[in-house]
Amino acid sequence: MTMKNRILVILLHVIIILIAISCSRMGKKPPVKPNILFIMSDDHTSQAFGIYGSRLASLNPTPNLDKLAKEGMIFDNVFCTNSICTPSRACIITGQYSQTNGVLDLSDSIPVEREFLPQEMKKAGYQTAIIGKWHLKEEPAAFDYYNVFPGQGKYFNPETRDKTQGQWPDNLIHHQGHSSDVITDLTIDWLKNRDRSKPFFLMHCFKAPHDLWRNAKRYDSYLANTEIPEPKSLYDAGSHGSIATRGFHDSLIHLIGASVSRRCNAWGLGKRLQINDSLPDREYTHEVYQRYLKRYLRCVKGVDDNVKRIVDYLKEEGIYDNTVIVYTSDQGLFLGEHDYFDKRWMYEESMKMPFFIHYPKIIKEPSRQALLINNTDFAPTLIDLAGGVVPAYMQGRSFKRTIEGKREKGWRTETYYRYWMHMAHYLGTPAHFGIRTMKYKLIFFYGVDLKDPPRTDYWGSQADIETPPGWELYDMENDPFEMNNLYGDPKYSGIIADLKLRLARVRSELNETDAHYRHIQAIIDKHWDD
Repeated sequence: MTMKNRILVILLHVIIILIAISCSRMGKKPPVKPNILFIMSDDHTSQAFGIYGSRLASLNPTPNLDKLAKEGMIFDNVFCTNSICTPSRACIITGQYSQTNGVLDLSDSIPVEREFLPQEMKKAGYQTAIIGKWHLKEEPAAFDYYNVFPGQGKYFNPETRDKTQGQWPDNLIHHQGHSSDVITDLTIDWLKNRDRSKPFFLMHCFKAPHDLWRNAKRYDSYLANTEIPEPKSLYDAGSHGSIATRGFHDSLIHLIGASVSRRCNAWGLGKRLQINDSLPDREYTHEVYQRYLKRYLRCVKGVDDNVKRIVDYLKEEGIYDNTVIVYTSDQGLFLGEHDYFDKRWMYEESMKMPFFIHYPKIIKEPSRQALLINNTDFAPTLIDLAGGVVPAYMQGRSFKRTIEGKREKGWRTETYYRYWMHMAHYLGTPAHFGIRTMKYKLIFFYGVDLKDPPRTDYWGSQADIETPPGWELYDMENDPFEMNNLYGDPKYSGIIADLKLRLARVRSELNETDAHYRHIQAIIDKHWDD
């Protein structure tokens, strides 16, 4: 064989090998990405579940959610960074804390260029959609599809803005029925007609159970003859609170902390629920509580049943096992604890978020996790689960390793909280910030609006009231219901000093200081060592 022929044979062998390698690679299918369904309700507090074991668990308020959660991973220490709708949702959509994402209160909004979560999911190859409550004012244009309520939305016969029906904000369409049913119909319809060549990332966001708690008529008899268990702190304040939340010698208890009772009722919960105002005080409080809780839990029942409808559809289509299902709420809510309703406070019932994830391909055995998580971590985790790259501009962290049954490395030991809307909406909540560790909670109430002078035109005349600055410390292991403020106890002076150092460090690291609010910083400086 000539040299030329030998070279030709060698080249032919090389070509055959390269073709074989190429065919082998072409025949190997890439891993199938999971669909991701992120379900979020509004104000669905952890007390109103079976899985979190509250006094209401015996009522079995969430049988379908409980079943889903018990087949997956339940998280016990998940907290919002600001317990009010718009800021919490902004933290979720950006993976950033409030001062970084620019949404401090209900007056702020998220422009399309900062709608980071859907942008990153699209980069990971996902078709994206949001249906239901948006509440971030500007068009959610970063999603491939949206069909969202204007503002808060209505419980009955709601309107939505549909991306396929023209230009925002004139793309309104009208629906008949209860909002929880309507958005579930819209979600199932979108799932049926989606682009099946891509995995989906879908945010399904209930309005319920936000106030004023109007349930679908089919639930009117639910719990009608049931006595709802009451929290002890509804009638007994104990040593909860401080001069900042009660005033000198309880002088501000009629202004601070919107109540179930007559104590602080400028917002008028009893009046709105049409409770007979001539009843004696304790009976009046009992009646307000019972009606409040029944209306609330009937809305929760509607959420629970509609989640089952979505799960049933995923099973019917055969995509249930390949769909990551996350359920959470935008924050917690008081259900009479400390004689409060609404949210806003850094206290546990308001700050704590329910959160569980169902995905049998990763979660092989049902479990509970104690990792200290907040809502800035949601976006990084979802992006990580989608196979995307978590961008450096996100301040939250992915906890995918925990979901996979692995240990997180260098995880946070405290989570930061800040409520900015001082005494807004006649709900009597002073502005404050603090940190929550696994064992302790330290809160500083500085008691003024972020604007100087305060925005009484937006928040109401009470925003002009400067409440006394003050500190509170709670031992969350031994006092989980926060009945005993330990800040003045000298035995805790070392713990307080350490927590203040950690609080200052976290505020600096997260861009959550008050460099731009000198009137607030002056109060902090004056009272930091009180």
